[in-house]
Amino acid sequence: MVAGGPVIGSPPATKRPMLDSEMLARDGVFEGVDLTALAAVEGTPLYVYSPAMIRTRYRALRHALAGLDAGICYAVKANGNRAVLELLAAEGSGADIVSGGELQRALRAGIAAERIVFSGVGKSVAEVEAALAAGVGRFNLESLAELETLQSVARRRGTVARASARINPDVDALTHAKISTGRAENKFGVSIGEARSWFASAQRWPDVRLDGLHMHIGSQLLSLEPMHEALARMADFARTLLAAGSELACIDVGGGLGVRYREGEKAPSAEEYAAAIRHALGWFEGRILVEPGRWLVAEAGLLLSRVLLEKQGDTRRFLVLDAAMNDLLRPSLYDAWHDIVPLPVDGSGPQERVAYDVVGPVCETGDTFATARQLPRCQAGQLVAILASGAYGASMASNYNSRPLPAEVFVDAGRYAVVRRRQTLDEMLAGEQSTADWTSP
Repeated sequence: MVAGGPVIGSPPATKRPMLDSEMLARDGVFEGVDLTALAAVEGTPLYVYSPAMIRTRYRALRHALAGLDAGICYAVKANGNRAVLELLAAEGSGADIVSGGELQRALRAGIAAERIVFSGVGKSVAEVEAALAAGVGRFNLESLAELETLQSVARRRGTVARASARINPDVDALTHAKISTGRAENKFGVSIGEARSWFASAQRWPDVRLDGLHMHIGSQLLSLEPMHEALARMADFARTLLAAGSELACIDVGGGLGVRYREGEKAPSAEEYAAAIRHALGWFEGRILVEPGRWLVAEAGLLLSRVLLEKQGDTRRFLVLDAAMNDLLRPSLYDAWHDIVPLPVDGSGPQERVAYDVVGPVCETGDTFATARQLPRCQAGQLVAILASGAYGASMASNYNSRPLPAEVFVDAGRYAVVRRRQTLDEMLAGEQSTADWTSP
């Protein structure tokens, strides 16, 4: 697994299912680890994750689904760190993947191939070949072209591939437009009418066992109303297919459960989510799959950053951090909110509150984490924690502005373990080369 780091701080008396931001602001401690001491050893920017919180979330969902023939397939795109995947594999999780790279991550972390579902609108022939060779449990198909490709590759390999039709239920997920995936105008899935024609003509693809349905209407759902509507349409369609004599062994309801990013937000609980599934599909005798990603890992992680400087402009005051949009893209890409907590400084008492534009050093105006955010007055060298960064943080990071990727660590019971070391400049440049050698294709 991962190498252990030195003990920093004292073990917590109890495990908390969620990060306590007030305690973080007061003590600067996360899972018994002093974050100031941690940053002194491992540097910043630094992703810090609680495996205990991830495990607690997973077990809560598994318990909520008890009594259903249900499987949990973690959405690897949320956070594909090997240690995260190994933790979930040990809990019995499967994986929802969308690329050949994610396939290899899941397999190398010990997730059984038969517990892997391959989603995504653009699977290449090479990726389909690799997935069939590995023995993945199911393909979620999003177009007729994909169905034809799967048939061709499966025929060539002399195997039968199991597949589900991803339907687009044309339901507004009531989330950000860029993470809404269940409307008719979105690129994902096919209409119920097209899916019906696939099942009616299933004999055209003898090397594909089309015996499942799939949907995923979007991410960061804070209301279950869209899910209720989509599940109802899925259930009606499933009954129609069964009545017509089609085989239906699996219904995959996707993921999308939201999390709390800011004060006042209330996210659905595992129990509420499971109740919605039971209400719509309690009658179904086959396998039900769910694909949580963000819900399992987002609130279990934070991005630790150091203040570089404070800058007073003509009309705005800026707090410049050493973390940037290349480390955490969500605020720039989605205008997403993340709570920001300055960590305590030795000897400092209560600080006046200041309206900051919290920004990074990247040469883009979009390199902004928060605008006019009221925070205690900060000083150069002080640490801040950007909360709920465990999902779509490190997994979306880049080398923009030639910035090496940040390190990632687990913290637990006063100890830490590096689960991804900080990228060096040489590692970042390793794949590049001069034009000394020219050739013809």
